[in-house]
Amino acid sequence: MKMWVEDMINEYNVGKKALEDYREKLNLDIPSDAEEHKVVSEMISDMQYALEWMRKGRRPGNRRGIDRRAIYQRTTFMNMDIFPEINLEQPKRSLDDDEKLLIVEVLMDLSARERQCYLLHMAQGKSYAQIAAEIGISRRTVQQYVERAKKKVQSFAA
Repeated sequence: MKMWVEDMINEYNVGKKALEDYREKLNLDIPSDAEEHKVVSEMISDMQYALEWMRKGRRPGNRRGIDRRAIYQRTTFMNMDIFPEINLEQPKRSLDDDEKLLIVEVLMDLSARERQCYLLHMAQGKSYAQIAAEIGISRRTVQQYVERAKKKVQSFAA
């Protein structure tokens, strides 16, 4: 029986071969082709990294981690029907008016930038780097705003 990871490895090998063929056709004397050669080479490198990860079952270059080779080929669930249905969703609860007012009061206690960074990080799950890129400030500044906002929220709840 062929496993999903074997299909993925084959697809990556085909894609990598196509990129290598394309790279060979580029003329390095032309500046645009030279730039394209660099980008394609990086893509091939990334694909090789992913292929090594899929073949070994762990991140390439890691000395620690899974001791077994080819973990994906050896670990599979043949029949998923033997497991009961897993429902990880929590039942949704509506906020009453007092809770809504409390949330608004807490958020209004934050500065505009603290509120923006806090909501992007806590409510939308964005990383500090994503927020920094979105609003045009450094990642460390975003982290400071979020940490300051968390302290204010915790002190408000206490």
